[in-house]
Amino acid sequence: MIANYGFSATLTARPGTGDRLVDLLLTGLNEGSPGASKQCVVYLVSRSASDPDVVHVTEGWTSEDDHHRIFASETAKAIVAQIDPLLAKEPEYTDYVPVRGKAAF
Repeated sequence: MIANYGFSATLTARPGTGDRLVDLLLTGLNEGSPGASKQCVVYLVSRSASDPDVVHVTEGWTSEDDHHRIFASETAKAIVAQIDPLLAKEPEYTDYVPVRGKAAF
């Protein structure tokens, strides 16, 4: 599958809760979760090298419609509901149209 839509997000956790935020984001890869769907072709969770409470998420999707449809699911909403209280501020998002690259994990 090819990613035709993507975005990156920077999430800043409340002090000392970066580990919990990472754990919750990684549940997005569990069976039945958004990152495990075949329409999600890239799901990468990264930490800031200088601040353990800053977490970056990069996602690539087959289409923007697929992303929105899958994130409207109860599973996705449940994950987001658990993440929101951990955040120190609003996430920063950048959307993009992938051109070419490689993702092997």
